[in-house]
Parts: sequence; C-alpha cells; structure tokens
Amino acid sequence: MGDALYEKYHDEEWGVPVKDDDLLFEFLILETFQAGLSWITILRKRENFRKALDNFDYQKIAKYGEPKIESLLQDEGIIRNKLKIRATVTNAQEFIKLRKEFGSFSKYIWGFVDGQPIKNNHKDHKNLPANTPLSDAISKDLKKRGFKFVGSTVIYAHMQATGMVNDHEINCFRYNEV
Repeated sequence: MGDALYEKYHDEEWGVPVKDDDLLFEFLILETFQAGLSWITILRKRENFRKALDNFDYQKIAKYGEPKIESLLQDEGIIRNKLKIRATVTNAQEFIKLRKEFGSFSKYIWGFVDGQPIKNNHKDHKNLPANTPLSDAISKDLKKRGFKFVGSTVIYAHMQATGMVNDHEINCFRYNEV
C-alpha cells in the first residue's frame, strides 16, 4: 500500500465488525467527509476531526449551532465543506432518533445483514464494488429518515469499514481474521 498510516488502518481496523454506536457514528461521519476524496486524506485528518467534533460525540454535535458551524468552516485541520459540516449536525440528530427507535444504531444497521458480516470472495481489490443492492437499500432508508450524504457508495464504504462486509482479498492475512 505504501503509506504507514493506511497500512495500519487496513491491518488493525478496516473490516473488523463494529457494534459500538460511538464508533459506528465516527465511521459514518468520516465516510461522509470522504465523499469525493481519497480515504488517506480523511485518515490523515482523523485526529483533527476528533478534536473539532468533540470526539465524535453525537449528543454534542446534534446541538451545534451557527457559531460552531462557522468555527468548523474556519478549521484548516478538517475538510471545510459547508454541506458536509451541516450534514454532520443533521446526521447526529437523526442518529439519536434512530437509536431511540431501535435501541441502538448498531441494531438498526446490523439488522440489514442479520447481525452477521457478509464474507465476500474477492481475489483482487480492483474488482471490489463501489455499491451493492444492499447498500442501495440502506442508503434509501437512511435518506428517508433524514440523513444527508449517505449515498450508496458512502454506505458501502461504511459497511466495509465496520465489517458488515468482509472485502479483504481472499489471500490477505486479514481475510480469515475478521
């Protein structure tokens, strides 16, 4: 892969099943900001995002008003996209509603795969899909609930990152580990 930060992420996080709502929210927000950009850009700014967004605390983010949004737009350490920043606030608010309805975001999102990761059999990462009918369905449902920047490609990336799908190549040492 060539980048130590990216390799560490691949070797330790990517594809590991995540059931913790806090971490699921963090990945949802990071994937939102990644839309149209490379993942390494987001990884390099992850700690800045963590500081700027109150450690991805959705309870706090849901209450962000205009002064906080304006300060985020001035923060050179993060992606300063007004639509993505506003989407983060909206998504935090919707995340809280969804947790109330289902008991947890984890129950909601993992319900789409009956609580078990989908184990794909890819021989070459170049053949990985950008989205699937399942990510289409999840995206559609989240949008219906008011979430923003949750297109099918963003959702599939979230599914990969949080281990809902195992898209490690079959010859990758992580394939059987996750």
